[in-house]
Amino acid sequence: MLTNKEAVGSKDIPFRLIEQKEEVNNLVIVLPGAAYTTQAPLLHFTTGVFYNKAFDVLHINYTFSREEMSALSDEDFAKSVQRAIDKAIEGRNYNNFYVVGKSIGTIALSYLLKNTRLKDAKVVWLTPLLQRDDVFDAMVNSENKGLCIIGDSDSCFVVDRFEKLKNNDNLLLKVVKSGNHGLELDGDPIKSIELLKDVITAINEF
Repeated sequence: MLTNKEAVGSKDIPFRLIEQKEEVNNLVIVLPGAAYTTQAPLLHFTTGVFYNKAFDVLHINYTFSREEMSALSDEDFAKSVQRAIDKAIEGRNYNNFYVVGKSIGTIALSYLLKNTRLKDAKVVWLTPLLQRDDVFDAMVNSENKGLCIIGDSDSCFVVDRFEKLKNNDNLLLKVVKSGNHGLELDGDPIKSIELLKDVITAINEF
């Protein structure tokens, strides 16, 4: 049975905290994509994986249009996400953190990792925006244990940058053959389900 708390964070970023029945010190923060919400398959099942591991799950449910995202500076976006997180966990004593970022969520993630509270957090980079210097630099230099999953048919899969990520021993890298930006196979829903299972299994084992 899930208990939910919903509130609106700064700059209209709503969040949803899914709590265990008993108080826990484990929290996973889920940062969705622009059009890929926390209800979409990858993040829906990721939520289930962590909830079953006795984590509270915090969904940061920003819904920015393309125009709003382009008008919002990356730093402002990240600060708004940080304020929503701070508001959601105010008065709580979490000390074991995971952060899962999908697509534009990896922009916010790049900034959030500078927060000392998250210095030991484990990080899941789902389809990171490798073409962006801030995301790429954060991954190359990250001291956090990380799992990166990206498809080689994703427009964000930049081969030379991905090769450089291999120099960071903190990163576990997984390339999904023919996977698109949704980590699905174009025109093949059945194989996409099998692929989804592989991705969720990798997250579960991380």
